[in-house]
Amino acid sequence: MTRTHNETGPRLTPVAKPAPPGNNEAELALIRRVSLRDRGAMRELYLLYHRRLSRFLMRVTQRQDLTEEIINDTLMVVWNSAERFRGESRVSTWIVGIAYRRALKSVRRRRSYEVLELEASDNLMGDDHLQACEMQQWIEEALDELPLEQRLCLELAYVLGHSCEEIATITSCPVNTVKTRLFHARRKLSVLLPRLAGNLPEDTRAEAHK
Repeated sequence: MTRTHNETGPRLTPVAKPAPPGNNEAELALIRRVSLRDRGAMRELYLLYHRRLSRFLMRVTQRQDLTEEIINDTLMVVWNSAERFRGESRVSTWIVGIAYRRALKSVRRRRSYEVLELEASDNLMGDDHLQACEMQQWIEEALDELPLEQRLCLELAYVLGHSCEEIATITSCPVNTVKTRLFHARRKLSVLLPRLAGNLPEDTRAEAHK
């Protein structure tokens, strides 16, 4: 955690090895230790979740500083709320849910965030690499045109691998709403991607936003 805290917050110190990812029992044990203000456990939890949260948030915010800010805020909430966690959901669902709500507020507040630009030239890159970069750019542009809730559902499902039931818990909405958002997001991408690739006319934008 990049932020420095006073005596009421965690002072992170290195530990031997974090718990393996995907082990809910091990993560529950970490949360119990965190609830007792165990800074070593908080360090383990940070190491366990930083990479997966960063992967999810970077695809949403496209800004490293904003991603780190949301991760720090998320884990501070975990530090302050661990004693109230009762295990009704998986630990990962709870933590990603906190990150989701923080990201939603942050991105809405800073909707005009900077988009990273590829710094490459045709002379320095082969045709295959250029084609891969163009495809990635088309995907990012298509995702940017989706409503925020639909994009976040896609990222939660296909980047973090959460089920519709887990996404429903994370986003605090019914499972059918999650399925509907995923359906419409996939439908819009099927229209947007060919248009961005130059295979469809610009007036297909109206179809994508239905």
